[in-house]
Amino acid sequence: MNPLTAVWGQLSAAPHRGPFLIGAIQGVLTFLWWNADLLGRSGLIGGLPDLHGQIAPIWIHAFLMIYTFFPFFIVGFLFTTFPNWMNGEKIKPFLYMAVSVVMALGTLVFYIGLIYGTPFIFLGPLLLLLGWWVAIFALFKVLLTAPGGDKRHAWVCASAFVGGWLGLAAYTFWLLTESITFLNFSRQAGIWFFLLPILIAVSHRMIPFFSSRVLQNYVVIRPYYLLWIMLACSVLHGLLYFINFEQYAWASDLLLAACTLYLSYVWGFVRSFSVRLLAVLHIAFAWLGLAMFLFSLQSFLLWSIEEGQRHWLGLAPLHVLTIGYFASMVLGMASRVTLGHSGRPLELDGYTWLLFLGFQVAVLFRILPEILPTIFAGASWLHLVAGGVWLVCFMLWAGKYAPIFWRARVDGKPG
Repeated sequence: MNPLTAVWGQLSAAPHRGPFLIGAIQGVLTFLWWNADLLGRSGLIGGLPDLHGQIAPIWIHAFLMIYTFFPFFIVGFLFTTFPNWMNGEKIKPFLYMAVSVVMALGTLVFYIGLIYGTPFIFLGPLLLLLGWWVAIFALFKVLLTAPGGDKRHAWVCASAFVGGWLGLAAYTFWLLTESITFLNFSRQAGIWFFLLPILIAVSHRMIPFFSSRVLQNYVVIRPYYLLWIMLACSVLHGLLYFINFEQYAWASDLLLAACTLYLSYVWGFVRSFSVRLLAVLHIAFAWLGLAMFLFSLQSFLLWSIEEGQRHWLGLAPLHVLTIGYFASMVLGMASRVTLGHSGRPLELDGYTWLLFLGFQVAVLFRILPEILPTIFAGASWLHLVAGGVWLVCFMLWAGKYAPIFWRARVDGKPG
C-alpha cells in the first residue's frame, strides 16, 4: 500500500485524528510566529513582515489562537463525543476529513497572506468559514437526529460554534472594511460566545464524570442551574465589553468566579491529584475561577477608581483565561482522547505531566509583570520567557502525541 494512502487511512479512521494532528502542527506554527514577532520587537532578531500595515501583530496572534489553533482540537473532541453523548449516528469520515482539510487549507492560505498580502489574507478566513460551516452542519445533524440522551451540553456546544462562526465572519469583514466594530465583535465573540461556553459545557459534563470513574466514593454534583448562570455571565461579559461598558462587568465576572471555585471544590480538586490524568483537568478548571476573579477586580477598578489607576492587571486576566484555562483544558482533554482512542492505558506519564506543569509556569511568567508591576517593572523579557516555555512544552507534547494520530491502535481495534 502507498504510504500516503496508509497515512490517510489512519487519519480518517476516527474523527479526532485529523483535526488533532493539524491542531498540533498549528500550535507549533502559531507560537513560532508569535515568538519570532516578540523577538523581533525586542530587537534580538529582524522583524517580521508587517503586511504593509494591514494587520497589527496582536490581532494576528489573537486570530491564530482563537480561530485556527483551539478549533481543531474542539472539532476533533466534539466530533468524537457528540454521538456518544446522545447515542446518535457517527459522523461520516468524508465530513470530518472535509472539515479538517478545508480548515487546514484556510489556515495555510492565511499564513501565505501574512507574507504576500492580498488576496490571500482575505481568502484564508473565507475558507475557514466554509470549513466551520461544514462542522456546524455535522454537529447539528447529530444533535437533531439523535434519538435520546441528555442534549443540553450538546446544544450549548453547537450553538457556541455558531457564535464562533459569526466572530470569524466579523474578522473577515474587518479585513475587508477596516471597521473597528467588526474587529471588536470578533474578539469578544471568539472568547466569550465561542471558546468559553464550549469549555464550560465540556467541563461541566466531563470533569465530574471522569472523576467518578477513578475516585472512590465519589458523588457526582452537576447542578444545571450553575451551568446556565456561568454561560449567561460569559455572554454578558462579551456583550458589555463589545459596547464598551466593561466597567459594569465586575458583578457578573465575580459571580462566574464564585460558581467556578465552588464547582472546583465540590468536584474534588484536592482529591484529583491522586490521578494525574484527572488532575490536569481540575487544575485547568481552577484557572477559570482565578481568571474571572481578576477580570472582576479589573472591571471594578474601572468602575470605581480614578483614571490613572484603572488599568492595573493589563492583559493578565485574559492570559490566565486563555493559557491557564483554555490551553490547559484543551491539552488535557486532547491527551486523554488520544490515549483512550489509541488503545493505550488511560494514564498520564511523568513526561507529559512535566510538560503540563511547564504550561502552568508559562502562565505565571506571562502575568507576573502585570500583577506585580512594581517588582517586575520593565521586565518585558518575561513575556519572551513565557512564549518560549509554552512553545518548547507544546513542541515536546506534539512530538510525543502527533505520531499516534497516523498510526494504528496498539490494541488492534478499529478507529
